[in-house]
Amino acid sequence: MSDDKVVSLGAKKKSLEEERQHSEENTTSTEPVYCSFCGRPNTQVIKMVKGPGVNICSECAMIALQYLILQDRMPSAEAQHILDAFWGKAR
Repeated sequence: MSDDKVVSLGAKKKSLEEERQHSEENTTSTEPVYCSFCGRPNTQVIKMVKGPGVNICSECAMIALQYLILQDRMPSAEAQHILDAFWGKAR
């Protein structure tokens, strides 16, 4: 499993040494992470966001964002900002 496919949120900041050890542990682990909404593993999606007790894949996140845009009339500039943050693009 690639470290860049699963993004963890809500975790406390780690030291560089802890981050390196965590990265090494993840490269040897082959246990998939499943989306809490659609049930797909991280091996079948573009990205997975891992939160405290819940995970969401990039596809389900996009569906949720589209719902917010259409139903709540979220400004498109704000939606683009969220998309850029999700995909790691700096403005």
